[in-house]
Amino acid sequence: MSDPEDKAPTPAVSVTKESGGAGGRGPATTSAPVPPEAVKAIPVRHYGRWVSAVIVLAVLALLVSAFANAQISWSTVGDFFDHETIVVGALNTLWITVLSMLLGVVLGTVLAVMRLSKNPVMSSVAWGYIWIFRGTPVLVQLLLWYNLALIFPILDLGFYRDEMNDVMTPFLAALLGLGLNEAAYMAEISRAGIQSVDEGQTEAAHALGMTRGRTMRRIVLPQAMRVIIPPTGNEFINMLKTSSLAYAIQYGELLLSATKISSRNLAVMELLLVATIWYLLLTSVFSIGQYYLERHFQRGSTRSLPPTPWQRVKTSLGSFRTPSQVGGRTI
Repeated sequence: MSDPEDKAPTPAVSVTKESGGAGGRGPATTSAPVPPEAVKAIPVRHYGRWVSAVIVLAVLALLVSAFANAQISWSTVGDFFDHETIVVGALNTLWITVLSMLLGVVLGTVLAVMRLSKNPVMSSVAWGYIWIFRGTPVLVQLLLWYNLALIFPILDLGFYRDEMNDVMTPFLAALLGLGLNEAAYMAEISRAGIQSVDEGQTEAAHALGMTRGRTMRRIVLPQAMRVIIPPTGNEFINMLKTSSLAYAIQYGELLLSATKISSRNLAVMELLLVATIWYLLLTSVFSIGQYYLERHFQRGSTRSLPPTPWQRVKTSLGSFRTPSQVGGRTI
């Protein structure tokens, strides 16, 4: 009797079946293939990722240790974080940011339409405005508006007359300086959004008898919003930080409020850290809002929307589970 281990494995199994019919043929033989052996996948080891992660964590640990051991009174930071002057400064920062951004969006849209106009005067004026306000620093523009009384002592509009010093307050100077500068950038963003709409949309609207103004309001601008809105959110966050330049014209925003307190108690670094934390909180809140706003306007343009931060966290946590824990069965 032969040993079963001496036999060679058969590559296929023969199956015999009877073949009937008038032809009187004999039995037919077919071969059933054996399934291939499972492939054992060995993941590639990325040692560079681990080394770079260790280096980054070491640098972060050194920075945290340096600030923890620095001569900073962290109790002072906590005491003045919700101080009335700081809170009022933060609210003033939000207020001037919202108003300046609103002015910039409205005027920027008008400038974009003027820039795309076939009227050479309109397009030239819009181009000149954008060239001037994009070509000069925001701080210089703020100082120009604030010191406008040096060259125009009296504001005379015919129906209104007053001294320029009484009219051009720090708030108005900050609003004009920030808002008019933002309008130049929003004009280019709006122009890019308008040009992203297919010209066939405009031609079809004109074929239906719609005027140029109605076509812009009803057809072009609603479709251009998908391109305009995301960078506008980014500009709002940038405006929130740029508003700190109003410190130079004595507008009571967050940085000026922190500086006034530090000039009395000499806790300069502590109050600057308070202002820094407030700016981080405000920009973080609006960054989350910008993310969901962009996600909302991406509906219809992509087949699948990008995952939300909470979905990314759940996906990352799920990747650490063992195979037997996923779905209650081994994968």
